[in-house]
Amino acid sequence: MGVFLFPHAIPAGGCAGLAILLYHSLQLPVSIGLWATNILFLLLAVHHLGKVSAVGTIIVITTTAVSVNFFQVYLHSPFSNVWLDLMAGSVFLGAGISVLLRERFTNGGIGFVALALARRRKVNPGSTLFWMNAVIFLLTAVVIDWSIIVLALLCQWISTRIVKMVYSPVMLLKRPLYFGAWRKK
Repeated sequence: MGVFLFPHAIPAGGCAGLAILLYHSLQLPVSIGLWATNILFLLLAVHHLGKVSAVGTIIVITTTAVSVNFFQVYLHSPFSNVWLDLMAGSVFLGAGISVLLRERFTNGGIGFVALALARRRKVNPGSTLFWMNAVIFLLTAVVIDWSIIVLALLCQWISTRIVKMVYSPVMLLKRPLYFGAWRKK
């Protein structure tokens, strides 16, 4: 996100959209805004998460914020085209969210709601993420630029396709992947 999406102000999700809005209105660095919005959503929903999932989500949120800051400062996209950056950033985003969901963690904020709905209603979290984030993308488009909504929706569409390809509701019933090497004797 820090290399491909945020330099073009493309919100990669709900909390990212809010972080970009905080950057444009308060000059708050995107990484700090991303961490703060994710932690806020997590604190509001922590009673729905298990302790392991909540701790894992805090680690994911913090790692993401630190990584975004590092990548924004030290790495730059090899492309000079917004469309190529959008494609690359969306694929990386979808792959990362898929891994987190399979491990029963969330990517924080809005991702928790999608995971909770997937568990309760046996629906795919990719579609849920798409519609919830669309509202935040509308707000971002109104404040920053209307062309951003097209880029943000396309980013969500591509990344949710990746999530749908990798994620399966059957995985909700299985143990996380990191337990695959353990066996009972």
